[in-house]
Parts: sequence; structure tokens; C-alpha cells
Amino acid sequence: MSQLTLNLVEGSVSFGFSLEAAQDLKSALMQLMESLKATATTTAPGSKAAAREPIEYRHTGDVFLEIFCNPNIWASPFAAKVLVTLRDDRIRLSTEAELTRVVEDVNHYLEANS
Repeated sequence: MSQLTLNLVEGSVSFGFSLEAAQDLKSALMQLMESLKATATTTAPGSKAAAREPIEYRHTGDVFLEIFCNPNIWASPFAAKVLVTLRDDRIRLSTEAELTRVVEDVNHYLEANS
């Protein structure tokens, strides 16, 4: 199992992650990106966009990874941040990361390990 490195707002974290889990994460991130793009392009200035469901990705393996984002609070995918929670039986890390950076990190992982 290869190491996935996520670059956070401050620092980074690496952990064992399978290719299958990375593909699932990429799909969830693309769904979030499309939701944010749709909100950004269909909302007229000064009007209120339709509420969208939060995106929550969870993976349980050697570690538990959760990525959460409420698309209703971000104007575009380029401004969006996600809450990253990573834990095992000894440590728990909860922090923010830029959505676009997480997408880049997952794509880099997939390219390097495919």
C-alpha cells in the first residue's frame, strides 16, 4: 500500500492508502467540484442559490479518513476548503485543506501508483 500525502493549509500528512480508495475519493471530490461549479455558474449576483447537500467521504482502512465540505458556504471550487479528519487508535487529526490542493494530491497519487 502506497502513501498518500495530503497538503494541508499548514503542513502535510501522509498515510497508507489503496488505489481503489483513491479512485473512490477522486470520484467524491469530482462530485463536490461539479456541485460547486454548478452553484457558481447558475447563481445570479444578489440571488440565493438552491441549498445543496454537504459532501462527506469516509474510508476505513489502516486509518479512518473523512473529508467533509458544505458546498453552500463556498462561492466557487477554487475558494472551497474541506475538513479533513484522519485517525487511528492512537492519534486524531482534524484540519482544513484547500479543495483544489486535495484534488491535485489525489491525482498525483493515482498517476504515481497506476
